Amino acid sequence: MNENVKEVSDSSFEREVLESEKPVLVDFWAAWCGPCRMLAPTVEAIAEKYSESAAVVKLNVDDNPFTAEVYQIRSIPTLILFSEGKEVERVIGAASKESISRLIEKHSSLPAQRSKIA
Repeated sequence: MNENVKEVSDSSFEREVLESEKPVLVDFWAAWCGPCRMLAPTVEAIAEKYSESAAVVKLNVDDNPFTAEVYQIRSIPTLILFSEGKEVERVIGAASKESISRLIEKHSSLPAQRSKIA
């Protein structure tokens, strides 16, 4: 996993996501999920691109069923963007880097680091 993407759990979710001062993109995934594995490089690229203005974390739904249930994750991959402790955007299924970027930029106070756009 990329150094800009942090793994969170049921026990760390509140601290790492809900109490974060900057927007947090949460990738709800599972190891057996093919589309989740296909989306992983995109999530890592987003984490690098927005490292200054947003956090990116992954939550394995098999290992952390409580949080997955709280947010009614019924299909994976699901990406949820949290801002000020609240869900502000949700994307179900594989999404493009551009569409995820637009969501983050909409809720972020700092623009992307343009030199890192791949």
